[in-house]
Amino acid sequence: MEITEVRVRKVNSGNRVKAIAQITFDNEFVVHEIKVMEKPEGLFIAMPRRKKGERYYDIAHPINQEVRDKLTKAVLEKYEEAEDPEPVEKTKAEDAE
Repeated sequence: MEITEVRVRKVNSGNRVKAIAQITFDNEFVVHEIKVMEKPEGLFIAMPRRKKGERYYDIAHPINQEVRDKLTKAVLEKYEEAEDPEPVEKTKAEDAE
């Protein structure tokens, strides 16, 4: 499968999530809600997942390291090119604190 499009939207989440991405394969199949996350060692991608009970399960994910590396490289390259998100405006209540 060839990656034919990558879109990245940076977010002001206030936590480790730095952006949300989507990847299109062969102009025929798209995976949404790939997160660009930050940890002390650097940025990484987290594939879309859902919670069942107390555990999270990937909805879609690469099955080998070569493909994971290819996805990570494509998303992080677009992340670096993406515009920074608009700053979040404080509410009047937050300004009063």
